Amino acid sequence: MSASPEQVRDEAAELTFRPLAPADTPAVLDLLTASLAGGPTGTRTAEFFDWKHRRNPFGASPGLVAVTPAGRIVGVRLFLRWEWQRAGQVLRAVRPVDTATHPDFQGRGIFRRLTTDLLEQVAPETELVFNTPNGNSLPGYLRMGWQDLGQVPVTLRVARPLSFARGARAALTRRRAAAGPVACELPTAADWFGTEPVKGLLDERAAADAPDGRIAVPRTEEFLRWRYGDAPGLDYRVITCHRGGELAGVAFGRPRRRGPLVEFTLADLIVRPGDGEAAARLLRAAARAGGDHVATHLAPGTEAARAALRVGYLRAPRTGLRLAARTPAGQPPPGRTEFRFTLGDLEVF
Repeated sequence: MSASPEQVRDEAAELTFRPLAPADTPAVLDLLTASLAGGPTGTRTAEFFDWKHRRNPFGASPGLVAVTPAGRIVGVRLFLRWEWQRAGQVLRAVRPVDTATHPDFQGRGIFRRLTTDLLEQVAPETELVFNTPNGNSLPGYLRMGWQDLGQVPVTLRVARPLSFARGARAALTRRRAAAGPVACELPTAADWFGTEPVKGLLDERAAADAPDGRIAVPRTEEFLRWRYGDAPGLDYRVITCHRGGELAGVAFGRPRRRGPLVEFTLADLIVRPGDGEAAARLLRAAARAGGDHVATHLAPGTEAARAALRVGYLRAPRTGLRLAARTPAGQPPPGRTEFRFTLGDLEVF
């Protein structure tokens, strides 16, 4: 039962803002579910929350909650820790995620207070704050000092033309997504890690990318295992390519429902330097993963981006992720073209 307006007014005037504690997890999950539904896995679980916010190789997520005098959590805000590198230098970052305010307490400045307080808390150890807000939330971020860096484009490869066309027409009528898991015969990333050496591929890739000059996430085995192998409920799959008995490339993606369509979201693709053919083989295999289409972002100038043009991947019009960023010190953030993204860097999870 909702509280009376008078009770909400009195409680809102006496809210306490404090750091998130481990014991708060059940109440926070209930609040997030009530405000944002089940999230990317369909159900918000303590296992997923722990993986995302406590087992992150970049560090545990700082968080704040708003609490009534009676001890009820009515607001929450977390920043996911992230790291980028440019020319061998680490750029420490956070990404605002998992924010919610109880419906009875919305419009009372709780979101802004949690955000500004958390920004102040992380400022001494953070050089960049970035996220991908939607059209509804972007204006609020701009008022708090974020800058709109523009849209990061998404590239599509249609795998089943007739099914894709029917699904696209149905999407215009806003037909609901079908329920249940999506079939995919590719091996899971969870099962793949540890079955073959990947360090050599990653080391060669890192050495080749070092002179690039753009800002990128360092692809270590620890990071990839956490991001794709250990993610509970996200069902990441792996595609590999070999040459001469050695691993020449690997890609990570997941099948998911997009309204009436089945999409294979290709999150990451790593090949040995200069091996455009390996990139093309991985991209073709992604199109055979069982989806109606593949969606990805391939950084300009990379082997994957060049190979994609040869195998039928095209930039989707009016589609992409809106990138916004700020620095705690108030200096202008890097521009969008200064980054070398993968879709996995920006995908909401």
